[in-house]
Amino acid sequence: MASTSVSRVVPASPQRVWDLIGGFDALPDWLPYIPESTALEGGRVRRLTNPEGDVIVKRLIGFDEAARHYSYAILEAPFPVDGYVSTLRVHTVPGRDDAAEVQWSGRFHPAGATEQEVVDLFTGIYADGFDALHEALSA
Repeated sequence: MASTSVSRVVPASPQRVWDLIGGFDALPDWLPYIPESTALEGGRVRRLTNPEGDVIVKRLIGFDEAARHYSYAILEAPFPVDGYVSTLRVHTVPGRDDAAEVQWSGRFHPAGATEQEVVDLFTGIYADGFDALHEALSA
């Protein structure tokens, strides 16, 4: 099983960051790559569409409001992986009320691509997501 993780300190309190990204259906609020999200099954599944029209379906498998993190599995996507599980977390930065550390990690089995290609793909997705999050929080 392959994995990757990206962390970034962003210019907002942990609660402000969680308020923006903590909803399982909130990706269009901060991630331009996902302009459309439809909640299904009472909010436990999200059906995402990217600008190219690709569909990505994810199931929420863990959620902790107090600890500010959630985990999900990909059910359907154009990515060369099987068994993809990811977690998005918001951490406090010791001694800072105006910043939060956000961590996005995933583990998966490559399918039709090398492990390095898939690790690079998701590392790039997470890093680009954090660039977009930083921009949304700075606006």
